Amino acid sequence: MITDLEEHILDSIDKTVEHGSDDELFAGGYLRGHLTLAVAELEDQPSAAPEALKAQVEQSLAQAIKAGELSPPDQKLVTQLWEDLYHRAVAELSSTN
Repeated sequence: MITDLEEHILDSIDKTVEHGSDDELFAGGYLRGHLTLAVAELEDQPSAAPEALKAQVEQSLAQAIKAGELSPPDQKLVTQLWEDLYHRAVAELSSTN
């Protein structure tokens, strides 16, 4: 389920490249790295729930924010995009099962 969720989110990010704003492109690229890292960290848990991925990505983002990697406006942009992508992916995957 985690890899399906990852693929769906990455596909959504890729589609943003075609018609997204500069801010959306930045946030999508930034999230891609955090998402890939989170999935790699959850690989040992093949039955991990989507909530585990959400928590892992949010923990990674919180560490980046604490380290000063994102300005306050970028923090808001990235976290809002993450919430949107995650919830959309979970909803779409749930409707196909």
